[in-house]
This record gives sequence, structure tokens and C-alpha cells, in this order.
Amino acid sequence: MYLSHFQLTDRPFRLTPDLSYAWDEPSQAEALTTLEVALQQGEGFLKVVGEVGLGKTLLCRRLLERLDTPFVTAWLPDPHLSPGTLRTALARELGIELPSRPTQQQVHELLQERLAQLVAQGRKPVLLIDEAQALPASTLETVRLLTNLETERRKLLQVVLFGQPELDQRLTTPGFRQLQQRITYSCRLRPLTPTDVTRYVEERLYQAGADNPLFTDAALRLLARASGGVPRLINVLADKALLSAYGRGHAQARRSDVRRAVNDTESTREKLWWPRLQPAARVAAFSLVAIGAFLALERFMGVT
Repeated sequence: MYLSHFQLTDRPFRLTPDLSYAWDEPSQAEALTTLEVALQQGEGFLKVVGEVGLGKTLLCRRLLERLDTPFVTAWLPDPHLSPGTLRTALARELGIELPSRPTQQQVHELLQERLAQLVAQGRKPVLLIDEAQALPASTLETVRLLTNLETERRKLLQVVLFGQPELDQRLTTPGFRQLQQRITYSCRLRPLTPTDVTRYVEERLYQAGADNPLFTDAALRLLARASGGVPRLINVLADKALLSAYGRGHAQARRSDVRRAVNDTESTREKLWWPRLQPAARVAAFSLVAIGAFLALERFMGVT
């Protein structure tokens, strides 16, 4: 609705991962470089962890785009797979023609044969698994067993796990200590700093065709604080703020537009005031709520 008003050629803050809007914010760039170097070295297990909304799926797609020859990649975006389904999906991703109703032993043998063939040709098979924290325990163990396949000099399959912090918690349990020991590189995505939030917004607006700043400095400061530096929340709030500015006929999104966007977004509403309160003020806030509840109860009891 607001594209012509702001003279944009595209919506700059859409939520779907779009490689044309990829921006090398510090932790993303660091993780991407680490993954590329580690995969070149032939490391077996790699891990990327980040909170919801920090761009793990976008990073995964950027890595896939950059892993050209000699890499052969397989991407599994759905973690809710049984061990058998995972083997079958990996086999198909690697171009293996499976017989009708194959046994798991057959699938395993065909996988091993195909992986060995690729490595003999100088290729480097890589399996990327998104949302790995949701992998069933038996499937996660199957992934570990697949990395047991190796020649005298190198692994036949490298694996990159992308997951939320719950993945770290699972790997610390006794049942996954062998897998945890095999992870040679671990990357952690971090929220954007206030300065990076400004650069992020400006870069996306530039990619969408903006010729002039579309957010005031005050609006950007509030956007950074309310979003906590999480790109997904930045996109949600920035899109709503531009819609608010358009509705009011403004040439820029102002602080009031961002505030309306925050108030309209449940996951950011409390960030406007609660984190800024000092501990004593928080106690006072709780006390006021408690007193109000007590008075309301007393009034109710008196009426009854």
C-alpha cells in the first residue's frame, strides 16, 4: 500500500528470507566465514545457534548459494523426520535412485556407496539441517552415525546443524555427549547493536529503491530498543511504522509511528517501559498492582 507513497520498488521489510536483501551484519558474516573455512578443511560436524528471528534460515540459504563445486549439498528444512525418512531424503538429495520399498539397510548401503563415489571424484558432500533442535533423538543419533562413514583420510559426509539455543541444551545431555565432542566449530548469532539496526534498515530501504531516509533518528532509536536488535522483529515493526506514516501522510516514519507499531505487536509491547524501570520501580509497580487487586477484592467482598 505504501510503495508509491515512499517511491519504493519493493517491500523492504518482508519476513520471508530473501537473499537479495542479505546484509553482512557482524555475527552473520563471522559465522558464514567460519563455516566456509571449516567445510573447506573437511571438518565433520559444525553448529550454528541463534535465538528465534536472528536469521539462521537466511544464513543457511546464503551458505547453500556459496557452496559451489566441489561441494555437493543436501538441505533438509524439515527436522520432523524419522531416521528412515532422513536417510531416504538424503539419498534423494544426492541423486540416488532407490528401489521401490527399500529396506533401511539398502538405503544405508546405497548412501555409503554414493558418498564414497563422490569423494573419489574430489567432491565434498555436505548435509545442512535447519531447526535441528527439533530433531527426534533417534534421528539426531542417525545423523551422528552417518558421519562415521569415512575413508582413511577424510569423512564422507560433513554436517551443519542450524538450531535455537535448545540445541545446545540437548547436546549437553549424556545421550548426546559423543555428538557434542564431534562438533569442531560452533557459531552463535547475536542481535544487532543500535548502530547496526540503523545500517540494517537503511540498507534494506536502499535495496528497495529509497532515495531519502524514511525513518527519523528518534524512530530508529526506538526501533532498535523495542526490537532488541532481532532482525525479524525489526522487519515487523519497520513495516508497520511505514504503514502508519503512510496512513498519516508523513514523508518519514516518526517515533510515534514506531510506537504504534510496537503497541500493535505483542512480542515487543512490554519492551517500551519494563526494561527501563529500575529494580525499586519494578517493586513499586508490583506493589501498585497488588494493592489495586486487594482493594478490588475488598470492595467486592463488601458488596457481597
